[in-house]
Amino acid sequence: MATLFLAPLSLGVISAVLGALISITDRIVNNYGDVVIDINSGKKDLNVKGGSPLLLSLAEQDIFVPSACGGRGSCGACKVKVLSDVGPHLPTETPYLTKEEQAENIRLSCQVKVKQSLEIEIPEELFNIQKLTTKVKKITDVTHDIKEVLLELPEGTDLQYQPGQYGQFEVPPYNKIKERTQRAYSFSSNPNDKNHLEFLIRLVPGGIVTTYVHEHLQEGQSINVVAPVGDFKVQKTDAQMICVAGGSGMAPFKSIFSHMVDTGEIENREVWYFFGARTTKDLFYLEWLADLEKKYKNFHFIPALSEPEENADWKGETGLITEVLKSYLETKIDTEKTKEGYLCGSPGMLDACMIVMRQFGMDENKIYFDKFA
Repeated sequence: MATLFLAPLSLGVISAVLGALISITDRIVNNYGDVVIDINSGKKDLNVKGGSPLLLSLAEQDIFVPSACGGRGSCGACKVKVLSDVGPHLPTETPYLTKEEQAENIRLSCQVKVKQSLEIEIPEELFNIQKLTTKVKKITDVTHDIKEVLLELPEGTDLQYQPGQYGQFEVPPYNKIKERTQRAYSFSSNPNDKNHLEFLIRLVPGGIVTTYVHEHLQEGQSINVVAPVGDFKVQKTDAQMICVAGGSGMAPFKSIFSHMVDTGEIENREVWYFFGARTTKDLFYLEWLADLEKKYKNFHFIPALSEPEENADWKGETGLITEVLKSYLETKIDTEKTKEGYLCGSPGMLDACMIVMRQFGMDENKIYFDKFA
């Protein structure tokens, strides 16, 4: 009988000892000490604790490298040039890097672990990105799965951004999520509103941030936002703007069109805005967009439903938005005028729209988008 009791006890002691040894070994082996990150040939020198991903080490020192996926390695946005030898590119990096980028030692900062002092290069504009603690002023359901979130900026904030850019929306730990999590969302607000930021956040099944926003976020709550980020913006030309969006991809276009109204650009530049949805319950801001179309002769709004309900009194376009886009490029949009493409939506929709645009002679270098993971 004593053996029956002693055997489990012995195993427990052995397991505890092994666990302690593993813990001690891990601390010794992975204790990289204090290291220095030299940015842009001494423009900034950061003293950090070694052992964390480069993306996180920079963020802890208020240098925010864009990362649409929040550092999961699934968007390829957090690229930096690493001048020091940190080993070969990882299999998690290469799908997001061209051969030229790999030759120049461009790396994904979320995948590079800071184990030693190193030198990196980043675009100078990243020094202007801020982390702001905002207050949730209003939450509005605009569809069954999209919330409009209006945030109040801290007093005295000088946030300057281009319509089309985005922010990293951060939510606190909740339920089984043990750490703060960031995801990228386009601003839907007008940059001329210096007191607020607005986002359109669609519920993604299983999405950490979207689930928090839809099930836990409350008016009056504090929320951190890292901004402004992104290169998506209207080019300063007189080309026709061929814009395509779906779902919460409406966000940057709300920002863009509102700003164009303020500046008067909407009166002088032709805009074709295609918005794809499944059913009528997925449409929103229809009155505002219809008013723009009535007021400005150069503005054309074309909503389309891919699966309209049988009993819906729908008189607009039907079919996939790519089919509607193709039809308009064939029959209604001036073929002689220079065109630029502006896209926001799912990666699949973006790729399909680019194929159609190229078929009609649109220059690939003049098709602009931010493809979020």
